[in-house]
This record gives sequence, C-alpha cells and structure tokens, in this order.
Amino acid sequence: MAKLLFSGISVSCSSFSCHRTRTIVATNSVPKISLPRLPLHNKGLVAELNINNYISSTTIATNHAKDDSFYDSAINSCSKSNQVSMEVAKLHLIMEIVADRVEMHKNVGTQRDNWNHLLLTSINMMTLSAATMAAFAAISAGKAPLLALKVSSTVLYVAVTGMLVVMNKIQPSQLAEEQRNAARLFKQLLRELRTRISLGDPNEDDVNEAMEKVLALDEAYPLPLLGSMIDKFPRKVEPARWWTELKQRGERKKLSGRPKGNNGWDEKLVEELTEVVRVLKRKDLAECVSKSEKALNFNKALAISGPSFTGIAAFGSALLGSVDSSWPVMVGVIGGVLASVVNTIEHGGQVGMVFELYRGASGFLKLMEETIEQNIKEQEADTRENGDLLEIKIALQLGRSVSELRHFAALSSQDREKNCDVEEFASKLF
Repeated sequence: MAKLLFSGISVSCSSFSCHRTRTIVATNSVPKISLPRLPLHNKGLVAELNINNYISSTTIATNHAKDDSFYDSAINSCSKSNQVSMEVAKLHLIMEIVADRVEMHKNVGTQRDNWNHLLLTSINMMTLSAATMAAFAAISAGKAPLLALKVSSTVLYVAVTGMLVVMNKIQPSQLAEEQRNAARLFKQLLRELRTRISLGDPNEDDVNEAMEKVLALDEAYPLPLLGSMIDKFPRKVEPARWWTELKQRGERKKLSGRPKGNNGWDEKLVEELTEVVRVLKRKDLAECVSKSEKALNFNKALAISGPSFTGIAAFGSALLGSVDSSWPVMVGVIGGVLASVVNTIEHGGQVGMVFELYRGASGFLKLMEETIEQNIKEQEADTRENGDLLEIKIALQLGRSVSELRHFAALSSQDREKNCDVEEFASKLF
C-alpha cells in the first residue's frame, strides 16, 4: 500500500481502493504562564523564529489550496495501478482454473487407463473360462453336468459379448491418451500465463485470449463420456484441434501500437519458413494422417471381430448336446480362444491409443503450419511475432537447431527447383 501525505491530508492507495482522510488538530485552552523576558542579545533569534513561522504558515496555506490537485493526481495514479492489478488478478484466477483442469484430466486419465487393464483382464478370464466349460461339457457323460456347464458357458459368452461391445465403443486406452494430451496442453497454457504475467502490463485482450484457450481445450478434450465423447471411429480422419483462430491474435497485436521495425524478419527468413511449411504439408502432416487412418482401420477390424467371435462361441456353446456332431464344441472353444487373442491385441496393444497419438501429432503439426502462415500473411513486420524467437521455437519443436533448420530449408528449396521431392521429413520427433 502506497501512502501519500500532503499538508495534513493522507491519501492511501491500494490495489482496490483509494481514500483520503483529513487530520483534525484539536486545541485546548491552557492556563496562561508568564515567561521571563529574553535578554536583548536574543531578540535576533526571536525575529528569526517569527520569520520561519511565517514562511511555514504560507507554505501550509499554499498546500491546502492545492489539496484537490494532489488528491486528483493520487486518484489517477491509484486507478491506473488498480486497473493493472485487476487484469493480473483475472489471469491468476484463470491460472487456478487451469491448474484444477490439469489435476482433473490427470486423475480421469489414470482412472480410464485402469479401466483398460481391468476390463481386458476380466473379459479374457471370462472368455477362457467359458471356452474351458464348453470343452468340459463336450466330454461330460452325465446330462446334469452337461447342462450346467453348457448354461454357464453360454451365459459367460453372452456377458462377454455385451461387455466387449461397450469396451470397443468407448476405447479406454484412447480415452486415457486424450486425457494425457489434455493435461499436457493445460500445463502448457499454465506456463504461458505465468510468462505473460512475468512480462508485465497484461490487458483485457490477454484475459479474453486465455479464457478462449481454456474453452477451446475443454471442447477438444471433454471429460464426460456420454453426450460429448469424441467419436472413436470417425469416417474421416482429421488432425486434432485445440487452439483458437490465430487471426484474432494478429489483429490484437496490430492494435497494440508497437514500434515499427523489421522485428527480426527479412526475406531470407520468410523463404525459409515458407519452405518448412511446404514440407510439413506434403510429408509430415500427410504421413501422420496416413498412419492415423491405418491405426483406425485396424482398430475397426479388431473391434468388430472380438464381439463376433464371442457371439459365435455363445451360439456353439448353446448347441452342445443338442446336435449329434462335434462342430458345436469346436465353435464354442475356438471362438473363445480367438476372441481372447483379438481382445489382447486390440486393448493390450492399445491400438486406440496409437490412433489418438498420431491424431494429436498431426494436430501439433497443423498448429505449427497455421502459426507460420499467419505470421507470413501479416503485411507489417511489427505486427508479427519476433522473427528470431519464432525461428528458434519452430526449430526446437521440429527437433532441430537453428542452423539445421536453415540447412534443411536450403536443401528442400534446391530439390524443389530440380523437381525432386525432399527425402527427409521436416520433424525429427514424429
């Protein structure tokens, strides 16, 4: 709290309020006391004291006349400090919400990863138990043991079929990967907000942008399963998207009144980043989407095969003893074994997680592509991100040094002039 004191007026400023208080001096009547006369050689001292008192009283009167101007100046200064502190307070509030989101996604991700392991173990045990019961029923001589084993095997197969349909629909391994990605991205946003506050002078646009990023992440990675769950088997594979439109950010920077200059940009840097974007589109992004499609198609085949095998096995188990043939027991036992193998590959191998991994990687590359293109589209260099910082960021995100990135862009440009496609991918991470 800053405190200004001007001639008996106390002005107190805090982050939230300003107020002034006037000091009231009370005088009480005192008995008159006769003092001895001063000697003649001290009269000069008395005159000097009278002059000093006159000067002090004149200064106090002048200060009292300027009370309002002092107070208004203090109020304006306090209001400015109050405005800055309010934006910082809003960003701190958003940071608390983001930190809570991190814990929520982390806990939910751990829970859904446990679902995957527990459901896989339980379903495989139930499937193999049903297959064993079907085999015992085939060799049972008495009708009572045959009926008990047949019914138990059929019930287990039907229950496993229903559980598999639900498990394949929600894909617990993919759900866990979604929550891991969400926790990582919320942590990244939390670090961005801390950096923004440490740089100082945040404004309302920074607060709005932070809120938009939080809501975009909530929409991209929802917590509930029912209603808003991401489609685990989409018809068309598209990169994951968790960021807001970058055009709004460019417009906000353009209105901020930053000093004009090259801002670390030149023609060489523009050509370099343009070449990087071209390779990202043609090779890296296309490769990630292609791997996502392969993982999705393989997961679809496994998701259909597992319940199909258990359903066929349930049908064979139900016909044990009713048909004078060996094919019901073969169907009941072999179907259960095949279903266990398929379920282990699908959920033990976490094929859904692999699909989400490549989908998230393609989204990361798509964000990098849009960031570079948005900066290049800006007409004035001072409205872009700093060119030197952007080059370092892009190089590290691709797993390269700045010199390696420049060398790669030069080689790619030479191959393009020769009508040859560059063999190397832009990213060394994926």
